[in-house]
Amino acid sequence: MLHYPFQRLGLIALAAFSIGSAHAASGAIADGYGDFLPSFTSAPMNGDLDVVTAASFYDAATQEFTFTATMADKVGLTPGALYVWGLDRGMGTQRFLSGTPSIGAGVFFDSVLILRPNGTGVFNDFINSTSTNLAAGSVKVSSHTITGEDLPLSLFPSTGYQPSNYTWNLWPRVGAGMNSQISDFAPNAANASFLVASVPEPETWAMLGVGLAMLGMRLKGRQRSNIG
Repeated sequence: MLHYPFQRLGLIALAAFSIGSAHAASGAIADGYGDFLPSFTSAPMNGDLDVVTAASFYDAATQEFTFTATMADKVGLTPGALYVWGLDRGMGTQRFLSGTPSIGAGVFFDSVLILRPNGTGVFNDFINSTSTNLAAGSVKVSSHTITGEDLPLSLFPSTGYQPSNYTWNLWPRVGAGMNSQISDFAPNAANASFLVASVPEPETWAMLGVGLAMLGMRLKGRQRSNIG
């Protein structure tokens, strides 16, 4: 069980994060440690393929998106690792159900944003059959965290929803093409809302990161208790 000061810090961080956003509860994801998919057989179960926390923002004032996630180990540890956000802009389907093995029930998407540990990225729009490389400097990697920042709305044209109503799911994978290459879903069996607010200042984001890490540690502790 976490000591009170850490619990309080986590609550303060989440409170700061939720200011101005009605979607904070579902938009900031704390994912369990070591919850690799049983179907993941294409690479070692390294920590950089295990999502610990993730959040996605839409700033209506600037009409820009930011995606960020923290892994259990340093990003780039596993050769060929990719970090993929699936977006549902109004025409999403459960695309992984038809693959082999069948996975991803509850995960809807009609396009994907792919971030790479080398600082590059691409947006693949399945509805409009387009592929767009991200601008240089859009992808940042810092230790365990990878971020795609200040991405314009024009990159993610609507197919039915208002941008503030888009949803997402994050999955790391090693290579592309087979469901067995996907290591984790965050959130599990669902899509998450965007946090419709300005992206926090660095100080606020640092506090949020600590708060979400505390939640992740709490989940890990519960899992160990259940095992014991």
